[in-house]
Formats: sequence, C-alpha cells, structure tokens
Amino acid sequence: MARTFALFHFACIVGLVFSNGEYRERETVSVTASNGMPWPMPQQYSSTSDTFTINRNAFKFRATGQSCDILSSAFFRYQTIIFGFREEVLKFHPKFKAGSLTELDVNVKNKCDQYPYLGMDESYNLTISSSGATLNSNSVWGALRGIETFSQLVLQRSKDMFTVNGTTIVDYPRFQHRGLLLDTSRHFLDVSIIKQNLLAMSQSKFNVFHWHIVDDQSFPYTSNNFPDMATMGAYDSKHIYTQDQIAEIIEFARILGIRVIPEFDSPGHSQSWGKSIKDLLTKCYSSGKPNGQYGPIDPSLETSYGFLSKFFAEIAKVFPDHYVHLGGDEVNFDCWKSNPNITAFMKQKDFGTDYAKLEEYYMQRLLEIVSGVKKGYMIWQEVVDNGAKISKETIVEIYKNEAYMYHVFLTTLKGYRTVLQACWYLDLIKYGVQWPAFYSCDPHDFFGTAEQKKLVIGGETCMWGEYVDNTNVLSRTWPRASVVAERLWSAQNVKDANAAAPRLEEHRCRMIKRGFPAEAVNGPGYCFQEYSIHEPV
Repeated sequence: MARTFALFHFACIVGLVFSNGEYRERETVSVTASNGMPWPMPQQYSSTSDTFTINRNAFKFRATGQSCDILSSAFFRYQTIIFGFREEVLKFHPKFKAGSLTELDVNVKNKCDQYPYLGMDESYNLTISSSGATLNSNSVWGALRGIETFSQLVLQRSKDMFTVNGTTIVDYPRFQHRGLLLDTSRHFLDVSIIKQNLLAMSQSKFNVFHWHIVDDQSFPYTSNNFPDMATMGAYDSKHIYTQDQIAEIIEFARILGIRVIPEFDSPGHSQSWGKSIKDLLTKCYSSGKPNGQYGPIDPSLETSYGFLSKFFAEIAKVFPDHYVHLGGDEVNFDCWKSNPNITAFMKQKDFGTDYAKLEEYYMQRLLEIVSGVKKGYMIWQEVVDNGAKISKETIVEIYKNEAYMYHVFLTTLKGYRTVLQACWYLDLIKYGVQWPAFYSCDPHDFFGTAEQKKLVIGGETCMWGEYVDNTNVLSRTWPRASVVAERLWSAQNVKDANAAAPRLEEHRCRMIKRGFPAEAVNGPGYCFQEYSIHEPV
C-alpha cells in the first residue's frame, strides 16, 4: 500500500473577485509553511542548527521507565505516522556515523493510569542532542503529548532518510480541559469517522471528546435498560451505536489520552426520548385540552425521576470518565405553562409563576441522581443564568456568544468551575480567512480576580451537526479546530496570528500527509508532494 509523504510550499496567486457587478483583480498574499515546527507551540522551545539523520529502517522508540499498553500502542502508531511502516517489520539496524539518531528513549516516571481524567499530568521534557533523544514525563499522558511533538519535528529528506534538529522542549498545557464537541444526533456519524476525528484530536493535543450523542432529532444510543429508546428514537436501525461500538470508541480514545464525556441533554432537547418512554415528556395544552404536542421532560411526575435514576445508573457503568454532561439549555417554558398538572405542581411547591424555579427543581433532582451513581457533571450556562442554585462541584459551560466573557465573569464570580465554548463554533462558516478570530479568543480575557481565573479550567470547540455528516465533518473541523487546541495548550503570550500562520499551514499539510482531509484555511496555495514510498507488507 502506497504511503505518500509531502513537503510543503505555498505560492502567490493572482485572483479575480466579483464585486459590485464588476470583476477586479486582486493579489492574494501567500503564506509560506514553516518547516519542522510544532503545533501547538510548546511552553519552552529552542532549536539549534545541529542536524541529526534518521534512517527509517533503523529508528525505534524505547521505554526506559514505566510502560503499558498505552505507551506500546503509541510506539507502534508513531512508527507508522513518521516513517510509513510498522515496527515489527524491521529486519536490521544499520550502523551510522556520528550525527545519526537511532532511537527516542521515553522515560515515564509513574505507573500508567488506566483512563485519562480531569487534571491529569500531561507535562513532558524533550531533548534531542549529540547524546541522543530523550523524552521524560511523569505520566504516560505526558509521554503521548511529547511523542506527538517529536513526530512533528522530524522531516523527510529522501525515501528512507529523515532529519531532526537539535531541540530542547519543556512543555505542559495551559488549561486542563481542552475539548471538541461532535453532534451525532442531527446527523449520524459512523464509528470510523469518530475514530478518525479522535486521532486528529490527539495530534493537536486535545484531551476531551464531548460526545453530544442524542438530541430532539434522534436517539442513536442503544441502552441496555431501555433498548426501545434507540429502536424508536433513532433515524433507523442502521443509525445507532451499539454497546460494543461505544466501548470501541471509548477504548480508542483511551489509548490516545482522550476522555469521552457523553452529553444527555434534558429536560429540553429530549423529544427523541419520549418516543418510547411513556409519560416522560410534558403534554402541551391548548384551550384546556392536550393538543398532541410535547414539551420538555415532565418535572412534576415521580416516574420521570425513576426513569432517570435507572438510565443514569447505566450511563455511569458504560462511560468510565468521572463526568457526564447533563445539558439543561434552551428549555422552553411554554408547554409547562400550558399544562394544568404542572400549574398545580407549581402551586404545591410554592413556585408561584417562576418556571425557572421548576427548572431548578428538576436539575437539582437530576444532579442528586447523578451524584448518587458517583459521577460528576457538566451543564450548559442557562441553568446558572436562570438563577438555579446548584452544587459548587458543577462545571458550567459557556455557549452563548453574546457578551460571553461577561458570562465567564459572572459564572466564576459565583464560584463555579467554567469551560468556554462560545467563541469557537466551527459550524458557523464564513468566506475568507476565519481562524484568526478563533485564535484571538482567550478564556482568561475578562476582568476577574486571580481566583476567578483559576476556576476557568479550559474550553471546547464545537461542530454542531445540522449541516455536516460523514462526507464533510472532518474537512469542516480540521485544521480550524487545531487553532483552538493551540489557544488552550500554549502560553497566553502565544497569540500573534501572523506568526502562527506558517506553522498552521505546515500543520494542515502534515494532516493531509497523514490522511486527513484538512481544508485550506489561508487562501490560495498547495501542499507539494515530493516523495512517495511503499509501506512494506
């Protein structure tokens, strides 16, 4: 099977633009890709002019400290990513003169964790010199990030020969939560596409896959306890995720150091839930009679909480991450207001006509259920915006793009850990060079105290699924998502979009070389293909 390797060059292009009914000539400034520069930018990075050769038939990764399946899988994977063949096919190790590099020693200090988690240590130190190449990390997660960086420094010079410059890197993430949301309800995404996206995420050092798995439109999650939810709620029997497939995705993410946080949004966004669970959704009324429409989950019925208890007890077993996203956004109160049983319940609870209190009641009951199965939780900002009093353990995600930094300020002022998403909507496509707007958004760009800023644990970029499916989700997502990855990983002073553009061009072409359909983000140009080698069978 042929594997293509590319060197990257970009050209100046003269284009024609249609404006005010007339064609006019416009010269487009090209962006020249960097050569062997990492993305995202490490915290401390220095490179020398010393160059070391690597023969692909001789190089290997070597564990000099702790090892486990996560590390051995990384060695196997990156041998292929960098050199285009698998480690076990090596037949010989030629001798080289001084100036060659034959291995990367990876020293993991502590025993491997089984799963990635919030706050895991992803730091590493990487040194490439005449004494050899060494990667030191406290955890296997830091080793994964460091090996990815090493892979980006290596350049191909001929079919079998590669080079890497002398380099010293001290690196760690700025934020502990660096996520990407995919929506598999509005358009179903195949398992293979989700896995490709996870692989792309790992190569930009994302560590959270926020899986918006269900919504009003469809319920593709196959529940053990409630199998009819998928049977009746999914688009059809082919557009579902079986328990085996979900386990496969979680395991694939684990090996890459990526957490999987599922989102089961309620009480709104739950129309697909009610297709199989009797009396779960609120009956809407017109002129004192049910009108055949349904609203959010009915918070007045104890049967709703019985169902939720059994459902989230299952979710706690299926998804190993400590956190589950509970949604809570865009709850339309109109149906609740129309229902006489809800009105009577409001009176019984002394809520008056404040339906935000009813939402708070529902969310508090739900949080108690989720806490009872030993899970932490994330919610959308609306629950807090509506004045609900919830546990300080809650992680609040800011998604509304109006005055979003003010909402970060208010949420942290209330003492909640906060994740920012509002400025990173990948699904909002504009013509032209869009990514600098993503690059300029910073989760700490608000007037708050040091304690408030400590509560901002990171951010997420999102690809909502109204207009993407298997055919275009990867190209729409990458490499623009990588821009957010750098903002969340690199130092706060790494913010010059002009300086970042050449590295982003290289990263985009590197992704193409690795098999991802990463779209152009800087205007006219091309990734120049120079070398083609065959992967041994």
